Amino acid sequence: MLSEFDLIARYFKRPSHRQHAALGIGDDCALLTQHNGMQTAVSTDILVEGRHFFAGADPCMLGHKSLAVNLSDLAAMGAEPVAFTLAFSLPGVDEHWLEQFSAGMFALADAQGCELIGGDTTKGPLNICITVFGRVPIGEALQRTAAMEGDDIWVSGTLGDARLALGALYGDYTLDDYTLACAAPRLHMPQPRIALGLALRGIAHAALDLSDGLVGDLGHILKASNVGATLNVDALPAGPMLEKQDTDRRRHFTLSGGDDYELCFTAPASRREAVLGAAMAAGTPVTRIGRIDASPGLRLTDANEAPLTLHASSFDHFAAP
Repeated sequence: MLSEFDLIARYFKRPSHRQHAALGIGDDCALLTQHNGMQTAVSTDILVEGRHFFAGADPCMLGHKSLAVNLSDLAAMGAEPVAFTLAFSLPGVDEHWLEQFSAGMFALADAQGCELIGGDTTKGPLNICITVFGRVPIGEALQRTAAMEGDDIWVSGTLGDARLALGALYGDYTLDDYTLACAAPRLHMPQPRIALGLALRGIAHAALDLSDGLVGDLGHILKASNVGATLNVDALPAGPMLEKQDTDRRRHFTLSGGDDYELCFTAPASRREAVLGAAMAAGTPVTRIGRIDASPGLRLTDANEAPLTLHASSFDHFAAP
């Protein structure tokens, strides 16, 4: 049986990959080198088995997602990934599971130039906590407080396929095998929009990542910036599998589906060409979906700008599963 320190050394210690840490795994603290004129961006997420992922989830995909949801927070701030820590509890030492989990996690970490610098392990129910560190020039971070009246509202990529897959996996409805197979990767292996977040620095005003659903997440920007918004619901870019569903499901899942990990951001209407140029440079499509208003509240319209009354809510981490 592997000890805690054997487990770390075998599956998570990678001294040859050190780029940003002056001191990494193996001491009481890691040491990160500071850069002049830069701020450190820090974010933490916990993933709990049975709450944020299914029991028996594919460990390689789970390793990817565990890091991806944290990197998505850095993307929303326009921060460049630097390093992360991993703390988790395991029911037992399953070497195959650990090999696959670490492979999925490190594949994404290497792709984003982000190194593991420390953490902790213990025995218990499967829970995964990652803290990620990034850097952004002072004054250039994209913050929720910066939306302004007249800003366009944009969203990256597509929305709703993750929620479509989740409902089918819960048994709320049935999807054919092809539809589920195409939608499920959006749930299990989201792609953090790091390149877009970096490209939007100096262009966008406010931004966040869509983890709990567009309506609720955009609401955080509106509250923090003391503004309101009007959304064109029919402009929301549905995922290719959700696009084939009926109008009610498409509207509901694009508005409040969750697990999309796309970026929602605001930018002056005068910077539309710059936004499109940043999106092209990042290789990420973006869609203009509404505008920021002075009047508080969120207003929903259809493609003809007629008001819509829809019940849309976001994921609640303390509601019943």
